Amino acid sequence: MVQPVRVDYQIAGEGPAVFLTHGVGARRQVWDGVIAKLAPHFRCISYDLRGHGNSEGATAPLGLAEFAADLEALRAELGIEQAHFVGHSLGGMIAPTYARAHPERVKSLALICTAAFRSPEAAANGARFVEKLYAEGMPGILETMLGRWFTDEFRRDHPEIVELRKQQMLNADQRVYRETYKVFATTDMGSWLHEITARTLVTTGEFDPGCGPALNEKIAAALPHSELVILPALRHSVLVEAPDLVGDLLLRFLLSSAASG
Repeated sequence: MVQPVRVDYQIAGEGPAVFLTHGVGARRQVWDGVIAKLAPHFRCISYDLRGHGNSEGATAPLGLAEFAADLEALRAELGIEQAHFVGHSLGGMIAPTYARAHPERVKSLALICTAAFRSPEAAANGARFVEKLYAEGMPGILETMLGRWFTDEFRRDHPEIVELRKQQMLNADQRVYRETYKVFATTDMGSWLHEITARTLVTTGEFDPGCGPALNEKIAAALPHSELVILPALRHSVLVEAPDLVGDLLLRFLLSSAASG
């Protein structure tokens, strides 16, 4: 039996509830720019994944079932009957995992820069990257990750933001990062995505190297009620690099979803 842990969260805004789930090694604050767009219309609940930020669970099991159980425990604690669920990267795997387990709780889903249907070559590359992470630790992969996350222009124009993210990664609980990244890199939800019946927005950056348009086209095609939007010229860290663009996209989708049911 999966045991949920208590997660640290914040709430902003009023209206229909939206849960916002971040990715590997991030914190709930990564959603702040998006929340600025959503909060006038929605009750936005952002939270730290188990083992991340100020949440409990650094020594507990880290897997999609556990992350989904934590989300359900938070929903129950807040007394919210139904909500919209938005996830970025690993969060984009957690949200449909939650929807599969608790379809009656889900009004809609939005999956941002996530992955499924990886090719055998991509899966093998992911496994090798996990091995490198275990062998060399954060210093061995950090520059590679920064290049995957941010465009060259953003790194040039906003070095302070990039440096803040770099220090956040170096200061993270390394065991949590390794185990959580392994979940992201070695899990494939493609075999069951067709079971998700909620209306779903699928979006990613045009140049996201690991969660790019080709994979997200397959994700959208597998989901019975989906729409796909590719964000021009962006890589993986769209929440940081283009929060207004993502916020406007989510606001349109969520308002439409709320109006339709």
